[in-house]
Amino acid sequence: MDEKKEQLQKKYNSYVKEVTPTHNLWANMAKAFVTGGIICTLGQLILNTCIKYGLDKDTAGSWCSMILVLISVVLTGFNIYPSIANWGGAGALVPITGFANGVAAPAIEFQKEGQVFGIGCKIFTIAGPVILYGIFSSWVLGLIYWIGKMWGWF
Repeated sequence: MDEKKEQLQKKYNSYVKEVTPTHNLWANMAKAFVTGGIICTLGQLILNTCIKYGLDKDTAGSWCSMILVLISVVLTGFNIYPSIANWGGAGALVPITGFANGVAAPAIEFQKEGQVFGIGCKIFTIAGPVILYGIFSSWVLGLIYWIGKMWGWF
């Protein structure tokens, strides 16, 4: 009986090994580097163009962020950004464009369920935890800073 279980376990293990995709870490890092580099280069191009047309650095930075988010949302709407993110991995998901994709993709996917139960309920399924924990950690750090100021630590 044990021999039969052992053979089944070996067959199962070989099957799992056969169907499990293998990933090349160095290739994935190179793809992420190239993808992130292209996004950052595009951002720098937008920033330089805005400054060239007379905007100050802060306003140019705001325009750069808005344009990158717009490009990401439009590419998500045409189902192009998911392919970029699939190829580029973290290089496409870490910048602000990835966050915009994370908000836009569920809204587009669930729009057929209506404004409230589709878009309204699902729009922050991916980005919601990032926003929640970002706000919460900011509050905690602000509280620590306030207490530290009161006690003379800072």
